[in-house]
Order: sequence, then structure tokens, then C-alpha cells
Amino acid sequence: MEILLTDDLDGTDLPAGRGETVAFALDGSSYEIDLGTKNAAALRKALAGYVAAARPIRNKRGRKVTRSTVGADARTVREWARANGYEVNDRGRVPADIREAFDAAN
Repeated sequence: MEILLTDDLDGTDLPAGRGETVAFALDGSSYEIDLGTKNAAALRKALAGYVAAARPIRNKRGRKVTRSTVGADARTVREWARANGYEVNDRGRVPADIREAFDAAN
């Protein structure tokens, strides 16, 4: 499966294998943005001074907190599932097979 990205900042379609999804957090909210190499480097350069002055978040045991990748929210997966012929409840957990199908399609 080939994943093609579009630079979210300037709208450039990125060739296969080029660009990246950059995750970051600010004010308690987590974000992702797809960027080409040049814009990803510019973002990192713009944040470098802040990152250098910041401190890592640690849990109660003193270990560094790492964030896992956040998948699509359940509402998005449910809407996709219904549009693609799956039966899915309005509430509760989205079945693993539907989430896997969503991940494979996106």
C-alpha cells in the first residue's frame, strides 16, 4: 500500500516516500500535520529554541512520558464504516475488524 501526502501548509502534492506527518502538542491539544521536507525542517527550526528550553514531562515514577500515535476518532471511523457498507453501533467501542479496515483504507 502506498500512502501519498499533500503538504498541509502549502498544498503541494508530495511524491511517494517524500514528506512526513509531524505530530506535536500545544496547550493540552495534540496535532498532526503532513509536511514536505522543507516545511518540516522549517517547523523544527522554528520550534528548536522552545524545545531546547523546555523540559520533558515525567510521570509520578519519574519516567519520561511518551505519547502514542492517536488514531482517528470513533465518530470518523463510524461514518466511514457506514459509508462503506459496515453495520456499526452508534455507541460503544468500534469493532477491531472495522477499525482495521478503516486504517487499511486510510
